[in-house]
Amino acid sequence: MFRENNRHLQQGAFETTQLMHPRNREIFDKSWAPFFYEYVFCRIDEKPFSVLYDPVMGKPNFPVNILIALEYIKHMKHWTDEDLFEAFRFNSQVSYALGIRTVGGLNMAERTLYYFRERVYRYCMENPDAEDILFSQFVNLTGSFAKKAGLSLDEQRTDTTLFTSNIKKAGRISLAHDILAQAVKAIPDEKLTSTLAQVLEPGFKNKVLYRMREQEADGRLSMLLGLCGEADAILGELPDVCESDAARILHRFLDEQSAVDPVTGKLAPKPRKDISSGSLQSAFDEDATFRKKGNVSQSGYALELSETCSRDNPFQVITDYAVRPNNVSDQEIFVERMPVIKANTGCTDMYVDGGFHSDEVHKTAEENEIGIHLTNMSGTTPEKKLPVTAYEIDHDTKVIQKCPAGHAPTRSGVSGGQTSAHFPNETCNHCELQDQCHSKPQKKDAVVRITLKAVDASRIRAEMKEDQIENTSMRAAIEGTNSAVKRKGLDDLDVRGEAKVTVICGLKAIGQNITRFIRYMRGGYDKRKATSSTPIGGPVPNPS
Repeated sequence: MFRENNRHLQQGAFETTQLMHPRNREIFDKSWAPFFYEYVFCRIDEKPFSVLYDPVMGKPNFPVNILIALEYIKHMKHWTDEDLFEAFRFNSQVSYALGIRTVGGLNMAERTLYYFRERVYRYCMENPDAEDILFSQFVNLTGSFAKKAGLSLDEQRTDTTLFTSNIKKAGRISLAHDILAQAVKAIPDEKLTSTLAQVLEPGFKNKVLYRMREQEADGRLSMLLGLCGEADAILGELPDVCESDAARILHRFLDEQSAVDPVTGKLAPKPRKDISSGSLQSAFDEDATFRKKGNVSQSGYALELSETCSRDNPFQVITDYAVRPNNVSDQEIFVERMPVIKANTGCTDMYVDGGFHSDEVHKTAEENEIGIHLTNMSGTTPEKKLPVTAYEIDHDTKVIQKCPAGHAPTRSGVSGGQTSAHFPNETCNHCELQDQCHSKPQKKDAVVRITLKAVDASRIRAEMKEDQIENTSMRAAIEGTNSAVKRKGLDDLDVRGEAKVTVICGLKAIGQNITRFIRYMRGGYDKRKATSSTPIGGPVPNPS
């Protein structure tokens, strides 16, 4: 049964801080704990978490604000669970931060926190379209930090970084073995064939994966695929296990990685080029995908982070985060998140690198009244011809009005996704720019044809070149935020699956913001007055 926790608002007769030496109390009051209690713990909204509990039946829940705050502290301090439980029991700062005024005054079994995590994970997986209960806390807390510190949220920067969940980087043979082993374990003993039974023998894995010459790899993979096919046939006839995770994963693996040889009728490995980047990467994480970025190949996810970047801000805060399979492009993620960022922060200008450039990105930005500032653009800049910007083209109609030499066309217009203009042949034949011009001589006249996409791209390149130094300096620091999140455990996650990974990434983003805000409140940044104080989450309730 769900019940809110307001006991921390009642002052006790005997509190640990009352027994401190005055000098120690003075130091304690300037530590992180009082700031965490006032600006984080007191602003945690427990109501959204009521969906995790039965509204009527059962014992009252352990205080949700304490459980959430413990998760924040864990990722803020980059502690292990063992460190966290020890601090909860014996650390006076942690107790105070959680509204517990006597050290050790509240008992909590370790499984209580584990059960809570399980509830959150299960809710996120079973309700993918419901409001993210952790993201709403992130928005409200970030809003209160921005209001208190007077941060401007108008200018922001966005980037993505790749990371891996708790899976090993497996080759096709290793992946086939792991999936086969799971499937065989799901088959009852009485249904196991002698060939499948050997998969569970202690030496089978070593024999298949390690005692193998390079030229034997294809044969081993074909052998494992044959065993997978045999296991798939057996599981398909067992109503109790045919819908199990092991059976589903096995069937997906065979569909993605194998094809029936038309000559032998046996399963054979598909060529690597025929395997999708969205194919199964691990027997234990169905959501992870494959992506090659530069010279690096990675199986896992992409994390999008947006943060403020106004020069008037004494410090910057993360304003948005999202986790997607890593084969989803930066542009797709950005298009999806822009309306969310606009709604939560009122962002007016966004600084991004060239990987985010696309027509859809600029269209979405225009719809949300967000100015896009690129540090560069993907693709190559045309060099042999004059730039499109050398032509005088009407900004709205995109009709060519003059050529680079200043000549007006005899006729011009826009159709079929391109703008065209006709010039007299004698004018073009005697022009010194003829070799560099886009015009092509025809029987009656010379014609210039430029695609509308090229017109838009040229304008963006011109604007970008004019402000490139400024755009680069405004965007560059988000690489440091990516690194900070990775140093706090993003590169060493202990969970799998997109839903669980998103929860952990959200906690790490909140942890970063809390760390920065508390440092600011303790005088760690220059407290310059910001030019704007637009809050993200609306008015912040007074904790008193």
